[in-house]
Amino acid sequence: MSRISVRGFAVASATAVTAVGSVVGVASGSTAQPDDLELTASDATLLADIPAGQQAQVQTASLTQQADVQAIAADASAKKDAEEAARKKAAEDAIAKQKAAEKAEQERKEQEEREEKERASRDAERADASDFAVQSSYTVAQVQAMAQQMIPGDQYTCFSNIVTRESTWNYQASNPSSGAYGLVQALPGSKMASAGADWQTNPATQIKWGLNYMNERYGSPCGAWTFWQNNHWY
Repeated sequence: MSRISVRGFAVASATAVTAVGSVVGVASGSTAQPDDLELTASDATLLADIPAGQQAQVQTASLTQQADVQAIAADASAKKDAEEAARKKAAEDAIAKQKAAEKAEQERKEQEEREEKERASRDAERADASDFAVQSSYTVAQVQAMAQQMIPGDQYTCFSNIVTRESTWNYQASNPSSGAYGLVQALPGSKMASAGADWQTNPATQIKWGLNYMNERYGSPCGAWTFWQNNHWY
């Protein structure tokens, strides 16, 4: 290798090393020195010994290397900033999602509480067996009117479906083989005494007992009706 090529290589190498050190220093937070990107005195001496045309080539190569190093450092910094921004965005999204879920849950609970209060209010307003005057006999229409006043509105159809199939709304219906009796065919009929001593002759007493039975065993008349459809008894 000739003196010129050796020195040219030395100048380019020295310059590139200096540039890399400078960029790395900046990326790590250290303060760059004013002459970090400049040739040393010895490098300048070497460069002076190289013909002008080759000096330009060496300097161009050195500047290209410096630009590449700086570009790499810039890309790394941009990538780091992007990753940090993505982490912050993910954290913010997670917090917002959690707050939205908590708000939705709170609203759901408040809605349930309002509905429960409304149901309790409606139930408090519904008629009881004792609200009806005792009669010697009752028509189907009268018995159904009692049930409509005693059964919650959203449960009446289910209650009616069961009574229609069990007794066709005959409060004196009796099953001689099983002993079931009344509108809801209580088995035995004497169970309805818990709702009133007049269970054999008062349809309101039977309705009261039947509603309590369906609520306690199936959760509601509609729960009882669902079971009845699957089993044809309840």
